[in-house]
Amino acid sequence: MITLYDFTPAPSPRRTRILLAEKGIEVENVQIDMMQAEQLSDSYRQINPGCTIPALQLEDGTVLTENLGIAAWAEAYKPDPPLLGSTPTEQGLVYMWNAKMEFDGLAAIAEILRNTSKGMVDRATTGPVNYAQIPELAERGRTRLGHFFDMLDAQLDGRDYVAIDRFSLADITALVAVDFAKWVKIEPSEGHSNIARWYEAVAARPSAKA
Repeated sequence: MITLYDFTPAPSPRRTRILLAEKGIEVENVQIDMMQAEQLSDSYRQINPGCTIPALQLEDGTVLTENLGIAAWAEAYKPDPPLLGSTPTEQGLVYMWNAKMEFDGLAAIAEILRNTSKGMVDRATTGPVNYAQIPELAERGRTRLGHFFDMLDAQLDGRDYVAIDRFSLADITALVAVDFAKWVKIEPSEGHSNIARWYEAVAARPSAKA
């Protein structure tokens, strides 16, 4: 049985759940309560020494701990529907835009959250090592997030999906980023009409509720 180590409220494992739902890949779900720091426990470190979630344990015991690695495995394990592109050009576009959604979107939000949250003092990054908060990074994150929404809205002008002409990994990452931004009380503005149109469509997909 394939096992997903998950924490339902968190954005990173949500990306994996949406991906697996789109692929129709069934897994056993094991919750690791990050609010109780279970990801730092000795038992979870034996599964993932990096102390991050998600972790996907395959039937042969291999553990994948990064969303992109999990996506690559899932695409090979069950090629249809293709979420990483079907041609070299499509694959390049999906990987490119997924990286933009991660770095310009998710990372900016994480800068805000992890450098302002009282519950994350000395836990400003994920993983086994504690790092102090840097308030200036939160301010930078807010500026970056505004630019991210502008960029995403421009990319979606006249398009139904972020990277190619159908739903892909880039849309999953973008959807999670838009929802994750609500954690820091920032949302696209009324002027971001392309994001609003796109969001309504992708959030209505059954996988978005996985």
